Amino acid sequence: MTTIDTAAVGALLERARREVDSGLLPAAQLALAVEGEIAVSEALGDCTTDTRFHTYSAVKPTVALTAMELAADGLFDLGAPVGRVLPTFGGNGKEAITVSQVMLHVGGFPYAPLGRTETTDRTARLAAYASWRTDWEPGTRFEYHALSAHWVLADIVTEVTGRPYADVIAERVMEPAGCSRWLGIAVDDQADVADVVGVGSKPTAAELAALGLDELPDGVGEEVLTVFNRPWLRAAGVPGGGGIARAADMALWYQAVLHNPAGFLHPEVRADAMVVRQDHPDWTGTPANRSHAFMLAGDDGKAAMRSHAPGASPEAFGHSGAGGQAAWADPASGISFAYLTNGLDRNDLASARRRVGLSARALACAER
Repeated sequence: MTTIDTAAVGALLERARREVDSGLLPAAQLALAVEGEIAVSEALGDCTTDTRFHTYSAVKPTVALTAMELAADGLFDLGAPVGRVLPTFGGNGKEAITVSQVMLHVGGFPYAPLGRTETTDRTARLAAYASWRTDWEPGTRFEYHALSAHWVLADIVTEVTGRPYADVIAERVMEPAGCSRWLGIAVDDQADVADVVGVGSKPTAAELAALGLDELPDGVGEEVLTVFNRPWLRAAGVPGGGGIARAADMALWYQAVLHNPAGFLHPEVRADAMVVRQDHPDWTGTPANRSHAFMLAGDDGKAAMRSHAPGASPEAFGHSGAGGQAAWADPASGISFAYLTNGLDRNDLASARRRVGLSARALACAER
């Protein structure tokens, strides 16, 4: 049985308070859970433990697991071409792309565009898929699909169930785990959601040079991330990055995935979610260690490059989010952890260091 080291909890909270007390981050929330229960829940700065935060990409596993559950029900095949389920997706070199490849970020369309109309109108979105093209041969490399891949997965969920994907996700993998929905938050249910704001400064040339870099690759920047403050977009439920949750809910959800109470996930789905299905290197040269749902820590000493704590067990699983959001569970320790902030640090290196530093301190809280 895992117990919690109170001195280690103190070190975790001290680290979490650092940027809030300095004025860099307006608010932050963290939670640590073990044995299916919350052990630590803390709100820092301008928030309470009831405040909800944008999770960004940390919502992706809920979408993937829902699709995996429906595949296990026999509604479609993960190994089948996407076009077999969504006919408009085929064409322009996408005919052979499988659902599995989409889940693993090897589909070859990382920057495929969608506008506001397509975000809120499924008919327009399905039509847009027909015009998407691949940037490289599917299956040959890994490149993070920040938003595009999980739109496809969400529309597969709707296609095979005939129901709004956000409702299906809530009913299949959230409510049975004892958690509220993270996607598609109605406009009249957003009063407790913290707006995100840009903070800090971009990395200096010296910081980049220390890592052998001239610049960081283009990613989803502040301009895009702050758009998620808009009520209509929160209500739309962007499946690749529109999650809204409390840290305690996230930590408890990871406990549920860890222990699978009442078998809310098919055993074969849970097992698949814990197996690396592709390890093509990312832009840093680090093997991605991706399952169909999670980033796994691995045993090659590069767990921190995958947003896990140094020293995490190889089986630790989770998914980070833009702006330094963290969410994971470690089967060896029994710990699950979530950290959320509404301060979008312009220094991506600093937010990554913060996430890993907090995760390391959270992992140290396990006393076995």
